[in-house]
Amino acid sequence: MNYLFLLYILIASGLFISLVYISYISYKEKEYRASIISLLSAVITPIPFIAIILLSVSVEIQYGFLILAGIISLALFIPFNPKLNKENTKPQDIHDERDTIFSRSELIKGSEKYKCYYEKNPDKKQADDNFRSKAGLLSRKSQYYNPLSYNAAQTNFDIISHLNNFKQSISDNKITNLNSTQFTSFIKTWSKNLGATSIGITELKNYHLYSHKGRGTDYNKEINNNHKFAIAFTTEMNFEMMQTAPNSPVVMESSQQYLYCGLIAHQISSFINNLGYDAKAHTDGNYHVICPLVARDAGLGEIGRMGLLITPKLGPRVRIAVVTTNLPLDIDKKKNLDYMIDFCNICKKCAVTCPSQSISYNKRKLVNNTKRWQINQEKCFTYWSTIGTDCGKCMAVCPFSHENNLMHNFIRWGIKNSYIFRRFAILMDDLFYGKNPVKKQIPKWLNTK
Repeated sequence: MNYLFLLYILIASGLFISLVYISYISYKEKEYRASIISLLSAVITPIPFIAIILLSVSVEIQYGFLILAGIISLALFIPFNPKLNKENTKPQDIHDERDTIFSRSELIKGSEKYKCYYEKNPDKKQADDNFRSKAGLLSRKSQYYNPLSYNAAQTNFDIISHLNNFKQSISDNKITNLNSTQFTSFIKTWSKNLGATSIGITELKNYHLYSHKGRGTDYNKEINNNHKFAIAFTTEMNFEMMQTAPNSPVVMESSQQYLYCGLIAHQISSFINNLGYDAKAHTDGNYHVICPLVARDAGLGEIGRMGLLITPKLGPRVRIAVVTTNLPLDIDKKKNLDYMIDFCNICKKCAVTCPSQSISYNKRKLVNNTKRWQINQEKCFTYWSTIGTDCGKCMAVCPFSHENNLMHNFIRWGIKNSYIFRRFAILMDDLFYGKNPVKKQIPKWLNTK
């Protein structure tokens, strides 16, 4: 009898301490709703265990209650992952960068490029002219104009543009006394020291490459890239800044991480050139490759409902850059991240909160013989052009995007290991943070009012 009493005391105490800790962490994250709910739960959850002790209920009931609690715990935490139906997620067609919304947004009405493109693609003209009629990204006339964050973002994009013009020649003194493992180890370690959050290497595939350039001075140029390997890496977007989405700090932080990615990518490619091998940095505005596909195949994450790379520890709250090269490297095995696809199938939080309703509520479907989710990029970009930022609401609300700490990492572990826990986690995320979380206030140092 005494050991049951002690067990109930330990369980009640453990629940209370855990929930108080969650409340404290949530308060630090400025998630006040989650903090209050956790604190109330810390008071309420231990009550059944304390009541059983105080009411001196029969041993049978005590054992029954423990067995029920044990069954629930086992159901949530015992690894259980039914196999998903294997679906083809490798693109069957090569994409043309000229068809991307970013390329189309750079077409100037009345120009020769504009006329040529819409003669070939008349179905896109009306929607594209619609977003051209809006204020535009970083425009003073846009809804969320902020002279500080907008100009900081423009500064970042200006520097990225200069970086993209950087030229590096290949050294004549090729390093041949080191092997692929040594090269790989150095590049991965160095990249993380430079600020990369995650990094992986994959064999460069045809479907990773665009067929033609759609941006910059090489517009219309056919892409020929004979590199064998692709190095993909991510940098983390600041949690506090992203929580203000779709307000102005988002575009400032987004551009900052594009810049950091660009710096790291150019450092890696220049380093490889100095070793005597060919390499190219693929950064914002200067891509030969589709970065999310490369990053997925390099084991960094999965392509989620919102069409972005979802990483296991930071969700979509990352920016990506790629370096392609013929330097001998060791390839990373593509990870089985089916649990992330299962999570996206049932979550739909990004679709619910998307201000432009550009994200599908449905399951993945065949697009060019490939199973994937496809957003309405025209609606999405029209909203961007109206508010003046790159929105980021879907990134901010994704349950994978929570801060990287003990509490959220434990939940991520449960999501990874258990089909049942995934469904429980979504319910709890909606309870603690809301199905449509309220955007956070702009940091005081950026507020111009």
